[in-house]
Amino acid sequence: MAPDVPLLPTQQQVLELLDGEFARAGYEIEDVVINASVRPPRITVVADGDDGLDLDTIAALSHTASQALDTLDSGATAPYVLEVTSRGVDRPLTEEKHFRRARTRKVEAVLTDGSSVTGRIGHTGDGAVHLVVNDRGKLSVRPIQLSDITKAVVQVEFSPPNQRELDLVEQSGKGSDA
Repeated sequence: MAPDVPLLPTQQQVLELLDGEFARAGYEIEDVVINASVRPPRITVVADGDDGLDLDTIAALSHTASQALDTLDSGATAPYVLEVTSRGVDRPLTEEKHFRRARTRKVEAVLTDGSSVTGRIGHTGDGAVHLVVNDRGKLSVRPIQLSDITKAVVQVEFSPPNQRELDLVEQSGKGSDA
């Protein structure tokens, strides 16, 4: 019989331990990645919330996660590195909540017809996102069904957004089309 080898918690165990704690804090777990092939092994908890995650929130969630995971039988659990992180700007927007949480951010979306559109995210709801698009200097709000988007990624911006774009973002949920 093989000697007892400490194991890592499973993805399901991590979710069961942390999901309620994160929800009480106003956040949800998007993913849990357990990488046993690195030394020391790593448990990464990807979280998100309607107001995003700042460094203080990540620190608080990390503390909560560490305390909860410490309740597992430490004699049977292998040492690991715990990382709590946000979805990150490079992760594709795949659900309505992702678009809602990225409001005012610039996004590049590939549509089912093969075309692409770049715009600033406005109102999101009822299966659609309103993008403020710039067509040769003319700004307008373009509603797009989420089912018509095959891929969408937030674009990194190094300068502040145009105030007129932001004004249209605010108006996009009020039935205005510019």
